Amino acid sequence: MTPTRRSLLGAAAASAAVAALPFDRAFAAAAADWALAVADVGGDLPLRSLRLIHGRAPAGLTGTLYRNGPARFTRGDTRAHWFDGDGLVRAFRIRDGNATLAGRFVDTPKRRADEAAGAIVTPGFGTAGAASARISGPDDLNAANTSVLALGDRLWALWEGGSPTAVDPRTLETRGPVRLSDETAGAPFLAHPRVEPDGRVWNLGLSGDRAIVWRLSAAGELEAATPIQLPRACYLHDFTATERELILVLQPWIQEQFQLPVMEGLRWRPELGTVVLVLDKDDLGKRRVFELPPLAFFHLGDAWREADGTIRFDGCFAPDVRHVSDDIGAMARGEPFVSRPQHLGMIVLGADGRARIDWTRAVAEFPQTDRRRAGLARRFTWHVTGDSRPLPRGLAVTDWRKERTETFDFGGRQVVEEAVFVPRPGSTAEGDGWLVGTTVNLAARATELHVFEASRLDAGPVCTWRADVALPAGFHGTFVPA
Repeated sequence: MTPTRRSLLGAAAASAAVAALPFDRAFAAAAADWALAVADVGGDLPLRSLRLIHGRAPAGLTGTLYRNGPARFTRGDTRAHWFDGDGLVRAFRIRDGNATLAGRFVDTPKRRADEAAGAIVTPGFGTAGAASARISGPDDLNAANTSVLALGDRLWALWEGGSPTAVDPRTLETRGPVRLSDETAGAPFLAHPRVEPDGRVWNLGLSGDRAIVWRLSAAGELEAATPIQLPRACYLHDFTATERELILVLQPWIQEQFQLPVMEGLRWRPELGTVVLVLDKDDLGKRRVFELPPLAFFHLGDAWREADGTIRFDGCFAPDVRHVSDDIGAMARGEPFVSRPQHLGMIVLGADGRARIDWTRAVAEFPQTDRRRAGLARRFTWHVTGDSRPLPRGLAVTDWRKERTETFDFGGRQVVEEAVFVPRPGSTAEGDGWLVGTTVNLAARATELHVFEASRLDAGPVCTWRADVALPAGFHGTFVPA
């Protein structure tokens, strides 16, 4: 897939670029295989070695890939929405050419309540729960299942509607909710904080049309928690940042009322369009507002500011939210459905106050960048890809300078999860390093760990390890060098 400048699509053609693709009926008979990617894990995973099945680990690659994702969905005859399963933190450790795996469920009030009831009683994003659920605040709903944040010797499991949960980075034992201050205890902390090259952390906590802007030190200590008013109450899973600004993309998935499950209170209002709010990091009262056509999204790439004041950032966008409201539920039930993939686009906020989106033809989700360039001009975006399946089947890298996307297709029997960029020790060049990520091998019924040369993604993995267990598809992770 090699889109050139001529193949980039304007905003007016966005709907055509992301037209619904028919369900690939060749996979209908394999619905039971797909269920493996959303199957329950019965309990914690003791440390075990992974088996090297291809290649050799690169010299210099040493550290731990921490990943998080839902891994327990059913109790009795009740089942949670995919987004509401209990969080399982997984540690893939690479050392001396070998790899190991351990996993541990995050011990949350939600997990304990459901376990005691023998049923899914706790409501969430898409799960109704039961009237018997005891809810005193957001952390009673906290599944701690979306991502992880490493801060010095700390590791936090993150959700989007409650507190971070501290986890021991060595044993993965749950240490409990993080209280950044007495005044903000229990306040939401999104699962996608933005980390500057020096380690400073920015994040948001959402409550309707109000938000907290969090600023933390590289060690995870609270520097500021500033309340702000938003132009609208909408679903916001991710935001982005330049060196100088925070950027909030407010999609027209409007929170018309707060209720549980959360998704029942959201309405898609395309006539409202998309609003992009730009805040000055040094003075959050300084703001600019841009307008775009209606866009639905979960994830954005890092942003940067050019010399003339133009701001650029990419993301994975769809024309509406049917890929969430319809497709995900059908996928989890193993039913045929219409696949509505998201496409990679670059949003451009001009110094003249005008905004546009430059589309590529690349099907994309889970965008990743060289985090050493967070907030700075960059060239590459790595992402998952695959356009006619319930879950991704390939990895890709888009080179914005060459306007080209290169892919590696794992084939029809692999579910591909997010992969993260790991810099080569001693190198400062963008993209000089490895892409490290996992897949669920449906044929082998096993989770696999892969390492790619980031600059030669289409050549395939330089090494692969296989576990003796299949873990469900997770969401996000981070690599911590040893």
